[in-house]
Amino acid sequence: MPADPVIIAARRTPIGTRGRGLSGVTLDRLGAAAITSALADAAAVTGQAPAVVDVVWGNCMGPGGNPGRVTALAAGLGHDVPGGTVDRQCGSGLAAVLDAVTAARVDPGVRVAGGAESPSTAPVRAFDGVAYDRAPFAPLGFADPDMPRAADDLARHDGISRERQDAYAARSHARAIAARDAGRFDAELVPIAGLDHDDSIGHAAPLLPRLRPLFAGGTVTAGTATRISDGAAAVVVAPAGAAPGLAVRGGAIVGCDPALPGVGAAAAVRTLLDRHGLTVADIAAFEIVEAFAAQTLAVLDRLALADDDPRVCADGGALALGHPWGASGAISVVRLFSRLVCTPAVPGTLGVAAASIGGGMGVAALVEVVR
Repeated sequence: MPADPVIIAARRTPIGTRGRGLSGVTLDRLGAAAITSALADAAAVTGQAPAVVDVVWGNCMGPGGNPGRVTALAAGLGHDVPGGTVDRQCGSGLAAVLDAVTAARVDPGVRVAGGAESPSTAPVRAFDGVAYDRAPFAPLGFADPDMPRAADDLARHDGISRERQDAYAARSHARAIAARDAGRFDAELVPIAGLDHDDSIGHAAPLLPRLRPLFAGGTVTAGTATRISDGAAAVVVAPAGAAPGLAVRGGAIVGCDPALPGVGAAAAVRTLLDRHGLTVADIAAFEIVEAFAAQTLAVLDRLALADDDPRVCADGGALALGHPWGASGAISVVRLFSRLVCTPAVPGTLGVAAASIGGGMGVAALVEVVR
């Protein structure tokens, strides 16, 4: 078996709340900014410009037309570099990374993977002259809740209180504020359109106790639900030995009940760890997409992880940073790269990125520091 491919560079744009700082930046321009910066980092560490053989790109609500290929061209990679698009909703960016790694095991070469989302510039979709917000996550006969409703249902199903959700969201903001002020995001960020920081960090934290539930009798609020956001993230996947980085040891994509999609990440992580003979105690860093506090807490409970476990989203997660759907899974990988490669983590240190997915799925990836 060939050695596992390695992520040798990882970059992301700042995350901008829909309608704010990145509202005029199209999907391909967001992605191109992340890709060109990640490739520049890869060239610096290897001593030569990578010869990219493909771009594998996540997106779920854009204009269509194969955003992966459009973004590859916008990044200046040339006509001969193909591109493809992965749609696994909130897990798209992470699934794209796993797809690139799988392809690299069969066909060696340097690949760019990641994802982007631009709700600010996404077109209105319509059927028979009637506009709609999203396509179904499941067909007729299956539960198909919107994600806020699904999170509220999950909180009720698992008995997750409003107070616990507020505390988790406040902690995410506090961690993100500390990371921002300490400069821990600086090396991964690619300023664009005058925005050089994630624009929602800290904004909701003071309001948490006063916010009304989104649904009558519910517990999820606007403060414990992440903001709809614009952003992109890209990683460079290279053959083993190309440079220090994160070797991708495995991945898992699983299905779960469409009525409770928020627990998908837990099933994916469990499947992944079981395949590799590991437990949560073996993992030094987790990045779990925090779409909702209730959803994240349900995942942590199923993994027997404490609400305040310092390994989980150590610098805050999507509740503080924002949630550009098709990019969020890739942002989790960028965060692992910063936490494990850009710091003195020893070789062999393990990390996990994971996301729950609308329609009832989960995706997870296992990475290991190599020097």
